[in-house]
Amino acid sequence: MKKFIYNRILVWTILVGLVASLIICWQRFNVETNNSQIDMVLDYDSVTHLAEQEGLDFFEVLHRMKGAGITSIAVYDATFEKLNRQGKVYALQGSEIIGHNQSGLDVDEIWRQAIEAGLINPDRVYIIGRNLQTYEEVKKDITLRLGTNRVTPIIIGDMEILEVKDRYEIFMKKPITMPSEELAIVKDAGLNIVARPANFVGCTPDTIREVFKRFDGYPVVEMVFSGNEVLGAYDYVDVTAEEMKKRNITFGIIESYSQLQFYPQAGMEQLARDLGYDRVARLHVIPPYDQNKISLHTAIYRWLRTDYERNIRINLFRIYEKQAAGMTLAETNFKYISETAKDLRNGGYTLGKAGTFEDYYPNRFLRFLVIIGTVAAGVLCLSLISRELNERTRLQITIFVALAILAGVPILMGAGGKVRLIAALVSANVFPALAVIWQLDRLRSIRVKARWQSIRSKSEGGSEYPKVRVKTELSIGQVIWLSLASLFITSLVSMAGAAYLAGALSDVIYFLEFEIFRGIKLTFVMPLILVGVAFLQRYNIIDEMRKSFSAGGQLKEILEMEVTVKNLLMVFVVIFALAILVIRSGHSTGMPVLDLEVRLREWLEDTFYARPRSKELFLGHPAFVLAVAAFLKKFPKKILLALTIVATIGQSSMVETFAHVHTPIFVSFMRGVDGLIPGAILGVVAILMAYYAAKLKAKS
Repeated sequence: MKKFIYNRILVWTILVGLVASLIICWQRFNVETNNSQIDMVLDYDSVTHLAEQEGLDFFEVLHRMKGAGITSIAVYDATFEKLNRQGKVYALQGSEIIGHNQSGLDVDEIWRQAIEAGLINPDRVYIIGRNLQTYEEVKKDITLRLGTNRVTPIIIGDMEILEVKDRYEIFMKKPITMPSEELAIVKDAGLNIVARPANFVGCTPDTIREVFKRFDGYPVVEMVFSGNEVLGAYDYVDVTAEEMKKRNITFGIIESYSQLQFYPQAGMEQLARDLGYDRVARLHVIPPYDQNKISLHTAIYRWLRTDYERNIRINLFRIYEKQAAGMTLAETNFKYISETAKDLRNGGYTLGKAGTFEDYYPNRFLRFLVIIGTVAAGVLCLSLISRELNERTRLQITIFVALAILAGVPILMGAGGKVRLIAALVSANVFPALAVIWQLDRLRSIRVKARWQSIRSKSEGGSEYPKVRVKTELSIGQVIWLSLASLFITSLVSMAGAAYLAGALSDVIYFLEFEIFRGIKLTFVMPLILVGVAFLQRYNIIDEMRKSFSAGGQLKEILEMEVTVKNLLMVFVVIFALAILVIRSGHSTGMPVLDLEVRLREWLEDTFYARPRSKELFLGHPAFVLAVAAFLKKFPKKILLALTIVATIGQSSMVETFAHVHTPIFVSFMRGVDGLIPGAILGVVAILMAYYAAKLKAKS
């Protein structure tokens, strides 16, 4: 067994970088803590729908929703499907008007006169208004959106109607106008407004400004665009940003259903840059197909978890379509809102206009120290799995200096976005491996303490031999203590890697997920490979009597071994298990989740501050405790290798948790702690079970 040397220069560089990483993590913690206000939003149409379905007064429902905790109402561009239902403005198809007249049905005198004058074209859409204010707004907005060449006023008697060149079925579904009446009702109710306008073809800077003028005098606090484009895409996003800045309107980006990044809208990234990331907030809405399947209690808890785990600051609610047991539909939804608001307040949040992050970017020099520390960790890790490199200290330093300059200079220049991503990827893969490799070397240095013992001679006279040094077995208590100490020390090193990962990526762009960590799948495989190679460089799993045998030599011999069907099946099982581990990592895998697992997750969420990851709690940490115990009890090296590889899964998972930068750093930290302690306890239970099983077997 060769003793590997830890290059002190690299170790000290890593420690310096760790200090810089911890400073950035502390700054990030303060930034996240200061962003704690949530906007509780409900659609205007949802209020209307609930009032109509329950036979209640609209204003009563609106005020009760405000009392329950709703702070803003989302108002959308109205379509003519909606306007026709309201009865203030009507859109009719030209062929329908002519058909009614020819069939002898009652037709309004205005239309009869228009038909007689030959003004009605069967392929056009005609708009008439009974409410003058609404009609004028619609006329203005249709002209803005479609252009004067497609909208023509027609005077019949003392009445004006609009002729629109469009296909009736399509026109009826187009977002046409932002209704000022709805804006006024929300304002009078003392609620804020989340405006949800849609982009339109042919918009210009002037038409964009006209859209925003409609909001003047109303408490519009956020804007969340409808459809696949922000207003002004693709040429005039800067005008939209300018108008939003003037009115101090926050830009709401809609989180994707997979909880990874957001619903894509053309122009959104430019708008966020032009507006400033300190005016951007993340919005979440529970999809209808999800809400219909979950209970009221689950939905309420989901909001709390969503807000504190993913920094969501705009909660857009959908009303429940089915009433809960013993309650009316209205009572069900009032409880849904009020209980969510209560839980959020109890969780330390305030309700109102959505909070936003400050425009946070760490100091360049701090980031530079993080980057060179990551380089040092990478070189150190390579030196601990390569005997040749470990023996050449100068070569290690040369490689380190060259890579540090290459990676560090762009950071000092204020660039280096890709360098940061690479540094984060290196941190996520290298530090868990370093932590486990260091424990392998540490455990190799542990020797069972000997004690002096007088051994009486059996010869006549009872004389004694001189005292001799005799090795004693470790007690079960000592084994448990050393196993737990090793787990916690290793986890501290892994957490240092988590700090490095956070130090490399933490800024407002990553908080909002305009940029994300890439390489999640790799972090579940590469540490296992690194640790596996390091293990083979230190131990001979083929012939334990041979003290020195390279990893390459062992792998070559393994590949040349004859394999039984039984062993081949075992290999397939291991590969399949590893594939499942990798495939199920990330946000969206397409793999089904068993109902038992869902229930277990819910229990873990209710029990712990942050739900620990199953691969840490039930797999990695117990395996680590068992691996140390097996080492101390001199188990065969093949068993030690298997347990060490499984233990590495838990360590890499702890670091990978911090790759989800949209999650507050304290939540990520607590997730690791919540998995570490019970995982260690499960490991101790496993040791005791193995210990007493061995004793029973020895007695039999």
